[in-house]
Amino acid sequence: MQMKTIIRPLSGILLLCLSYISSGCSKDAQPPRRNFDATLNVNGLKRSYIVNLPPGYYQNSDTMLYPMIIALHGTGGSAAQFEADYGFSRKADEAGFVAVYPDGVASTNRLRLRTWNAGACCDYAMKNGIDDVSFINGLIDKMAANYRIDPERVYVTGMSNGGMMAYRLAAELSGKIAAIAPVSCSMVYSPAASQPRHVPVLHLHSVLDSIVPYHGGSNRFGYYFPPVDSVLNVWALRNGCRQEPVVVTDNSNYKQIQWINGEGAVMINHYLTQDGGHSWPGGKQVRPRAAPPSTAINANDLIWDFFRQYRLE
Repeated sequence: MQMKTIIRPLSGILLLCLSYISSGCSKDAQPPRRNFDATLNVNGLKRSYIVNLPPGYYQNSDTMLYPMIIALHGTGGSAAQFEADYGFSRKADEAGFVAVYPDGVASTNRLRLRTWNAGACCDYAMKNGIDDVSFINGLIDKMAANYRIDPERVYVTGMSNGGMMAYRLAAELSGKIAAIAPVSCSMVYSPAASQPRHVPVLHLHSVLDSIVPYHGGSNRFGYYFPPVDSVLNVWALRNGCRQEPVVVTDNSNYKQIQWINGEGAVMINHYLTQDGGHSWPGGKQVRPRAAPPSTAINANDLIWDFFRQYRLE
C-alpha cells in the first residue's frame, strides 16, 4: 500500500513534466502563460508589447495556425490601456485569435505620452522620425517565427493615432497585412501611388468626434485631419472599387456604407455612428471627461467579423 501511495504522485509529476517540459520538471511546474509582456530591439530602441494567446494554444495541435490582430493604442494610451479599456483580449479568447498590443515610443517630457509616427501626426514619434513601420514589420516576423501564426491572416486595428498608423502600415506593408480596421481617425500619410496588393478597410467613426473631426479640419491641439470620406475615396481607388459606394443601412443610430470592387467583394466597410465621440465603440469611457463610447455598434465584434473574411492572396 505504501508503494502505491508513493507511485501515484510521482506518476502525476512525471506526466505534468512531460506536458510542460519547456518550463522545467518540478512539482510546482505550471503551464506557460497565455498573456505576457515582451520586447523587441529595433533601430537601437527597445520596443515593448503585450501578447495574448487564445485558450488551448499550448494544448492544440502543433500544426494549428492562428490569425493575429495587432492592436495600436491612441495618443497617450498604451498597450495595457488598450487591452483593459476595450476588452479586446476577451474577444480574442472567444474567437480564437492571437492579440498583440505594441507600445508607441514615450515622449521625453514629464507626460511620457506614447505616440505613433503615422505621417503628419503625432507628437514625439512624428517629430523625431520614429520608424514604427520597421517595428511592426519586425514584430510580425518575430511572432510568426516563435508562435503558430498564420502569415496569411495578420491584421491591424488601431484607435485614433493608432488607426492613423494602421493606414500607413496598410500602404507600406501590404504584403504582410491582410486587412485593417482604423477607429476614430483619419489618414495623415501620403502613400505611394502604386500598391502591390489591395488591403480591405473597415473604418469606424462617430459624427460627434471633436478630436478627429469626421468632416475634416483642425482640432484644439492644432493638428489638421482630412475628411474621412476623402480618405475612404482614396482607398476605394487603391482597392479597385467601383466609383459609387453602396449605402447598406441609414437610420437614427448609424450609417453603414460599402465600397465594392469589380468582382463584387466588399473592400471598404464604413460605419458612422450618431452617438459616442472620440472613443472605441462598445468599450469603456476611458476618463471621466472623455467622450462616451458608441452603443450603436460594437467595434470588437465588427472588427473580427470583417477580418475573418480576408487573407493574403
